[in-house]
Amino acid sequence: MLSKVRIVGSGLIGTSIALGLVQRGVSIQMIDASTSAQSLATDLVGGVEVVDPELVIFALPTSRLPMVIASEFELNPHSTFMDVGSVKGEVALQIETFPGLKTRFVPTHPMAGREIGGAGSARADLFQGRSWILTPNPELLQSSKNLVVEVITTLGATPIELSPSDHDRAVAKISHLPQIASSLLAKQLINTPAEWMELAGQGLRDTTRIAGSDESLWKEIIHSNRVELRPLLINLQNDLEAMINALDDPATIAELIASGRQGKAAIPGKHGGVAREYSYLPIVIDDKPGQLGSIFNECAAMNVNVEDLIIEHSPGQLSALITLALSQTDAEKLFTHLTSIGWNVHPIRK
Repeated sequence: MLSKVRIVGSGLIGTSIALGLVQRGVSIQMIDASTSAQSLATDLVGGVEVVDPELVIFALPTSRLPMVIASEFELNPHSTFMDVGSVKGEVALQIETFPGLKTRFVPTHPMAGREIGGAGSARADLFQGRSWILTPNPELLQSSKNLVVEVITTLGATPIELSPSDHDRAVAKISHLPQIASSLLAKQLINTPAEWMELAGQGLRDTTRIAGSDESLWKEIIHSNRVELRPLLINLQNDLEAMINALDDPATIAELIASGRQGKAAIPGKHGGVAREYSYLPIVIDDKPGQLGSIFNECAAMNVNVEDLIIEHSPGQLSALITLALSQTDAEKLFTHLTSIGWNVHPIRK
């Protein structure tokens, strides 16, 4: 059973790992080049000095790995090592330069994060229900692999094995390209009149949410994975050009938008399951305590499962629009029930 871990890097990921492991009785030592970051993380996790840790976790940018691997390998010659960086091909090359390290170093990448970094944003449940990729090399000791898998599953994540090259191709498309698109979209908002920004709805907020991410982190990720990103960005550029050329052609515009809907449909549903098409039930409620709780009590009474919830309400407004995402069957059942007992329910929409 894992008992002692040393974490080099006291940012969001490193501190979140520490918070999750401390809850399971693991002794944690936090290390960081920044004394203030290390102090905050140590206070948050109740960190202690650890001697002969079973596991050393590198939770820092990939470009900084060469600066710490040698010293940590010398300090902890019997430990297993893992990193949590966003690009794995580069890590594999770095490991090759340290004889004897390949048998005990497991490159990994948790598919979790927040747009706000730092230890202060860390959460013990950050990895719950998320995928966590491993790219083990053929010389890796089974004992080291087992130890890293234990950490991943203990934190509530699901381990998935890929080759370093497959990993980098996958995250370029599902993680790095969306970050670039979101950031460049948000860039277009600079110098927009404040009164126009007051008109912004949920669509803009959704598509620019991750544009609040840390540029210091993302400049390294994008640069490290530039080989895989270049063709994806060219494809995106081609689609933008196609949209520009189609502005006078409604049929082509429709085709491009429909293609986007087709791509979105490929995104899995909750917990990695098959994507589902939900039905949406709008309900107008009074702005008074207990209304939302009453709706959920009725959902429980009818044994319907609410998959998602959207609330539209402004300060001072006397009513609010609650939209529940449900299966088609549950939406129809709840619509009939709530209507019969006097709730202000509106037609189901797709």
